[in-house]
Amino acid sequence: MVELRIFVPFAIMIFSMVISQTSAKSCEMSNSTCEDCLRNVSCLWCRTTMTCVVYPVRSVLPPSSLCPLAQARWGRCWVNFQALIITLSVFGGIILIGIFVCCCCCYCRCKKSRTMEPDPKEQQEEERRKARHEERKAEMKMRHDEIRMKYGLTKENPYARFEDN
Repeated sequence: MVELRIFVPFAIMIFSMVISQTSAKSCEMSNSTCEDCLRNVSCLWCRTTMTCVVYPVRSVLPPSSLCPLAQARWGRCWVNFQALIITLSVFGGIILIGIFVCCCCCYCRCKKSRTMEPDPKEQQEEERRKARHEERKAEMKMRHDEIRMKYGLTKENPYARFEDN
């Protein structure tokens, strides 16, 4: 079991080195045209030097010492890395802005629908509050009327009592 744990990583390392060496040899052998070079996925065509080199997998983008981005071709001869990066950035930004706008619209729509359709319990509570308010208002009016009657004030002109003097 211990030997297997040591052997598996060692075998993977050897296998990856063999593959990278064979792809490097195949890239060097297809140094004639861009189409021949790009038939192998692990190859990169540089238009300035007109050479086929192994694509540097460890770095996402090829370094400028290998080939400038505007002149590097990978996958298709007409695909420019610099234009590809700009295009993907613009599309990514548009998609992110679209998702943000959709989220904002959905949030506003949900918020509006919650405020427009009150809950039946809330409606009943509001009606109870209004009824209690009306009862208190009527009680206060009756008290005020009793006080007016006690002191001889009429509703039409509460200051009529003071005008006779």
